[in-house]
Amino acid sequence: MQIFYLLPTTYSLAMTLGLLGNLGALYIFFFKMDQKSPSNVYIISLAIADTIFLCALPFRVHYHLNDNDWIFGEVMCRVTGTVFYANIYISIAFMTCICLDRYIATIHPHKYLQLRNTRWAQMVTAGVWLVTGVAALTFMVTCPAPDLLGTPATQSDGRKRRNCFENFTQDEWKTSLMPYSTFSLVFGALLPSIFILVCYPLVARRIARIKTATARGALRVIYAILAITVLCFLPYHVVHLLHLLWRIKVIKNCLAAHVIYKVRRVTMALVSINSVLDPLLYYFATGRCKWTFKLNFRWLKLRRRRGVYTISDNLKDHWW
Repeated sequence: MQIFYLLPTTYSLAMTLGLLGNLGALYIFFFKMDQKSPSNVYIISLAIADTIFLCALPFRVHYHLNDNDWIFGEVMCRVTGTVFYANIYISIAFMTCICLDRYIATIHPHKYLQLRNTRWAQMVTAGVWLVTGVAALTFMVTCPAPDLLGTPATQSDGRKRRNCFENFTQDEWKTSLMPYSTFSLVFGALLPSIFILVCYPLVARRIARIKTATARGALRVIYAILAITVLCFLPYHVVHLLHLLWRIKVIKNCLAAHVIYKVRRVTMALVSINSVLDPLLYYFATGRCKWTFKLNFRWLKLRRRRGVYTISDNLKDHWW
């Protein structure tokens, strides 16, 4: 039974820490940084996507704590489910953009200076949001049971539970889920992941030969993205592939199916940790900027029997 508490516990932790980190990052980008670079455009979009994702987690926490019984209606099931899964592909897309930006800035600095003066980053960002948005809305409206929608508000197991994104029928997998899941797995996950995991270690090796501050910053960004991809996204995609193979009866062993189900919940928890680790990526990608808070405390007077003590603290320029 402990596995059923994994998701609500992890989601609650991710929601608390992730909102602090991402909202803090958005505050800094919008109110403390005057210079807007292409890298910052991608980072702001990633932080916005993470914030939207984290705002949807309370509904998922309640769902799992309520014995997987959805009480918020079909529309909210569709919305929160879409946000949850779309965030995976949006995050990978923007992390790929950040890596490309750091690569061009380091290896082709003159070309990068030209791109900085154009709206190329805004166009790419708008394209990512447009493609993912249209894809999500299309599947939400036209497909009866795609991977993002499931069969919300249905009864199952004779226990009158209203499932959300769970317990799909075999026909639903063959007609709607399989084509969408295959497309999203190949183009939304597999190709970007290969690009990050194969190309960027080679890029990092080349950048490591350059002894400049920009090159060191680019290395930190690449290593952070590699770590997030391997820890948060790669396990989910591998297990999701096994889950698809089980659904189409390529994997028929019952024990293997049970293990896949358990491990899939663990990988879904790891996906949510991405929103907690992303603020570290923001910091590495903007290392030349001072992410500081100035805290001013008033005079604190402590009176005791044998004297009066006055304490003054003025904390400045603390990194976080």
